[in-house]
Formats: sequence, C-alpha cells, structure tokens
Amino acid sequence: MASAPDYHRWEDQIRRTGGCADPIHLTGWTTHKDKTTGATLHHYSTASEPGGRLRLACGNRRASRCPACARTYAGDTYHLIRAGLAGDDRRDIPATVRDHPRVFATLTAPSFGPVHNRPDSGTCRCGTVHTPDAPELGTALDPTTYDYAGAVLFNNHAGQLWQRFTNRLRREIAARAGLTQRELKEAARLSYGKVAEFQKRGAIHFHAIIRIDGPDGPDSAPPSWATVRLLDDAIRAAAAHSYTSVSVPAVDDQPVRTFRWGRQLDVRPVKAFGDGSDLIEQAVASYVAKYATKAAENTGTLDRRIGELAELDRHSVPDHTRRLITACRNLDPLYPDRRLWAWAHMLGFRGHFSSKSRRYSTTLGALRQARADFRAEQERVALGIDEQAPDTVLVLADWQYGGHGHTPGESVLAATIARDLQLNRETAREALREQLVDEREW
Repeated sequence: MASAPDYHRWEDQIRRTGGCADPIHLTGWTTHKDKTTGATLHHYSTASEPGGRLRLACGNRRASRCPACARTYAGDTYHLIRAGLAGDDRRDIPATVRDHPRVFATLTAPSFGPVHNRPDSGTCRCGTVHTPDAPELGTALDPTTYDYAGAVLFNNHAGQLWQRFTNRLRREIAARAGLTQRELKEAARLSYGKVAEFQKRGAIHFHAIIRIDGPDGPDSAPPSWATVRLLDDAIRAAAAHSYTSVSVPAVDDQPVRTFRWGRQLDVRPVKAFGDGSDLIEQAVASYVAKYATKAAENTGTLDRRIGELAELDRHSVPDHTRRLITACRNLDPLYPDRRLWAWAHMLGFRGHFSSKSRRYSTTLGALRQARADFRAEQERVALGIDEQAPDTVLVLADWQYGGHGHTPGESVLAATIARDLQLNRETAREALREQLVDEREW
C-alpha cells in the first residue's frame, strides 16, 4: 500500500478526513463555470483518485467507532457548552452571560439493588477494598435479587423524567420569585445544556449546566431576584417533587413502577475563575465534551444494535451487562412502544446523549457550517477562483455513494495518520499554553 504510486494522494485524502477510521466513499465529478461567459473555471473527477473514489469523514460521534471524528464532535460540543458559559462574540453570545446565575447539576438514577463500589470508608459491602479498575465495580452483590427490569425501564424513561424535571423547575423558580408561570416567561428564561453518562452499574444519569437568563435569552440580563442560591434551591425541590416522576403500568408479571431521581443530587456553582474548590467554565465544558462521545461501552456492552443474544458470547460481554440486555429482550414484548430490544445495546436508553435548550448558546449545526464555510473558502483559494464573486459561479455536480471503510492494510496506516495528527494538535496546544504562561509572567 505505502509503495503504491498513488499512496501520497490516498494519504492526503485520509489527512483531510482527520484520520477517519471509517470514511465514506464517493464517486462522481464537479465543475465550476462562469455564469456570464460559460467558461469552465475548474473541473474535478474522482476518476483520477486512488481507487476512483473520494473519501470523506464519517462524522460518527462515538469514540469507540471513530476516534478521529469523535474528537471533532467533542471539540464542537466543548465550544457549544463553553459559549453558554463564557460567551462568544462570533455567535452573538455576550460575555455578560458569565454574570447570569448558573450551576452544574448531576441527577442520578435510584438504586435497583446493592452493587460493588468504593465507599468513603474504603470497604465495600462485600468486605473487600476494591481497586479503582476492579472489574466487579458496579456489578450486583446478589444478581438474583437485583432489579434488572427496573434498571432498563428507568433508562428507557430517563428522557421523559428529564422533561418533567425541567417543567417542574420552572414552576419552582416562579414560586420562589413570587410569580405566575406566565409572569416568569416575561421576566426570565431557563436555559440548559446537558449530557448523559452511564454509571458502571449500567444506570444513566445526567450532567447539566442550568442557567437563568433574561426573557430574551443570554443577551438579556436576568431579573434581580435570580440568584445561584435560588436556582440551587429550586433544582433540589424540583428533583424531589412528586410531579417529577414517571409511572410504568403493570404488565403480566411486571409490577407498577414509579421512577424518580436518585437521592444523590449534586448542584455546584460554575465560576469564571476558580479558587481550587469551585468548578470553572473550562473544566465543565471539557467534562461535558468528554462524555458527549461516549455511550454505554464502559459497562462492557456493544456499541451497535444487537441482532441476537449469541453475539454477547462472541464479544465476552460481562454477566451484569448481559443480564441488563436480556431484560431488554424479555421486556420488549410487554412494552412494544418502548422498543427496548432495539435499544438493548444502550441498556434501554433511547434519548439523545447531549442536548440543550433552544437559547442556551449556539448550535452544532452552526459550528459545522462555520467550518464548512472556512474550508469552502480555502478550496476557492486553492482552485484560483477566490476573486470570482460567489453569485457569478455556477457549480454542477454528480455524486454517488461508493461504499465506506478501509481495507485491513489501510486501517493500520489510517490509524497511524490519526495518531500523528493528534500528536501535532497536542504539541501545538502545549506550545500555546507555554506562550500564554510566558506572557502572563512578562
């Protein structure tokens, strides 16, 4: 492969994808013409490319499927979250958003039975002091009494539980401000950005930045009564309120279940600059971005849909996770509208891993469009048509899907390219960090 005459062009394509592990292949052509004269400004065809194909990044957010594209997704998520914390002039989010009350809240799942853990005392209920990487962490102390059905049904309804929580939170804020729901809409707006994370026991929980804005969003000042203390108190009340629950009816041998958030609730203020004890904007944005590219892989499950239970044997899925997946299969006929078997690889969870309210900050689509526009302008310069007004250029194209992925040999080379690109990024980032430190000292 590396000795092939077109290797350098293939390498250039893979570098342009960022070292994508599963690139999309396209075949076809594109032509740029001058609308006025009809002259051809540039013509491109994949006929001259390696294998007659153009390779594009797959864009998968999962780090387990494509680390290169997941890094891009994590970077976009970082900027999206941080823009809602520190502002971003390029996207019309003022820096004054830093002065709005905002907290980082973690809502957890309830208990479905005792599991192996590492408590503050150091000794697990099984009598062992587990190491941080012990494989039994998060698994049931007694699998025969653990509520596997309840665990996957909670995951499956977690999105609805979050929706009820946010609805109740608005009511709690209004009550503490002495306002009605309608008056609250005219005085303030609740904004949030959240990410889901799987605990080792296979239960989902949410991390969320929650913020109070003025009525027009981040570019309007919140009312004087809006404080971090009021927001903290309202979150705790909303999470504990009876309204914030989801009931699942009894079916066959399954009892009626009412799901609420777990007793472990963490609410911490977010500071622009920390004192060592406070959460700071960069740390929160990095934390959310990290989990935006993950799913349930830390429990040992598969990162794709499961066709049959026999696949679990081929991939050595741990017993605790296997029981959760089996519970999804067994419950699927009882709750057909919940599609538990289709989401068994996610242990029943079927919601978005990262989401935000409409006015929290910018959008992933806007960030991707900005990147696409930048690359398009680079391409215009490279083609020598940058002096042409965009509305005077006619673009004709014909593209067809030609497959995806790499051959085994290409996969090894692509992984090496991806590592080189990542090392270059880390080196550049470290150099910039050292430069900033030197400037501060100066």
